[in-house]
Amino acid sequence: MTAVEFIEPLSHDEGVKNATDLFRATYGEEPAGVWAAPGRVNLIGEHTDYNAGLCLPIALPHRTFIALKPREDTKVRVVSDVDSGNVTEADLDGLQAGGVEGWAAYPVGVAWALREAGFNAVQGFDAAFSSCVPLGSGLSSSAAMTCSTALALDDVYGLGYGASDAGRVTLINAAIKSENDMAGASTGGLDQNASMRCTFGHALRLDCRPELSPLENVSQQEFDLDKYGLELLVLDTQAPHQLNDGQYAQRRATCEKAAEILGVANLRVVADEIAKSEDPFQALKETLDKLEDDTMKKRVRHVITEIARVNSFVRAFANGKIDEAGRLFNASHDSLAADYEVTVPELDIAVDVARVNGAYGARMTGGGFGGSIIALVDKGQGREIAQKIADRFEKEGFNAPRALPAFAAASASREA
Repeated sequence: MTAVEFIEPLSHDEGVKNATDLFRATYGEEPAGVWAAPGRVNLIGEHTDYNAGLCLPIALPHRTFIALKPREDTKVRVVSDVDSGNVTEADLDGLQAGGVEGWAAYPVGVAWALREAGFNAVQGFDAAFSSCVPLGSGLSSSAAMTCSTALALDDVYGLGYGASDAGRVTLINAAIKSENDMAGASTGGLDQNASMRCTFGHALRLDCRPELSPLENVSQQEFDLDKYGLELLVLDTQAPHQLNDGQYAQRRATCEKAAEILGVANLRVVADEIAKSEDPFQALKETLDKLEDDTMKKRVRHVITEIARVNSFVRAFANGKIDEAGRLFNASHDSLAADYEVTVPELDIAVDVARVNGAYGARMTGGGFGGSIIALVDKGQGREIAQKIADRFEKEGFNAPRALPAFAAASASREA
């Protein structure tokens, strides 16, 4: 039996020291400061963000730290503790979308996106990253990197957007553009909003309708696990997690085509109409009957029912109805597996083991095709369930999973 690995978050002091030490060792000088942004886990509301739907993420205590110093030219140099001996360089002058390869596309892309948005004050920079957000786990290590970079550049170039919630939306947009256009990894904005706007002890109810202002599209929902004697187990299956292989974009395109067929701007319009109808089940059936393609019907059914599950989960948890909250977790996963078809055997087996061993509910989280699951369990039960999943994985010949202790943490910040 292999003991499951638990990944503890870096403390503030550890993260600042690690990033600063790497910066000094790499560039031979002091950084202007250290900034950090968290990874996230989405409680419920999956593949709804790009359909103008609802999501419910929390920020993780696991963060990416960036030590950064601005330059007077347009050169960018970046290094990470994942490969501390390899410095990647790029030049912002004349840079085009897709012009940077590998992980460096994410931070370089943020500066490029800010310049594309008209912030000509943004020049080059030297940066060093240290992170405890697991890579490829579906916990948004990329958003932690782009959002920490955006906050750092906002500070050192005096843009003035990082100090307010509404202002941070400008930085969020740069982070989204970096991922979509420079790194080529489609994202709908859930991850970046969570990394920039979550508050301690709360889940972020994010309403992705484009007509809403930054002050209208989020509300903070209390997510106090201790109040109900609960833990949220986050388990990284370590199944390969790739969102830039076309699967994500394919599902997004299917949803957009369905909205076009139904004559609406996005599937949220349909979801709201169905929710207000006298018989939502019949209204959903009638909507799906307008779509001829069976695959499209399944995708649309997931999106509409998943949007409804977000508000149901918020109400259930607020009222202490933990059994109901768990049932909604289960329904979400089952829909993602059967209708949206984004799970893999590791995700399904991890969810099944968690359910059988006492979880109130369990589901995959993130984009799918690998990555992580979450399970709502009684306090003190998480490590035991994680070990049972690891034992099952060993029997199946899967990679050993890793687990994270999770609670609702705070958003991106200046650390030093």
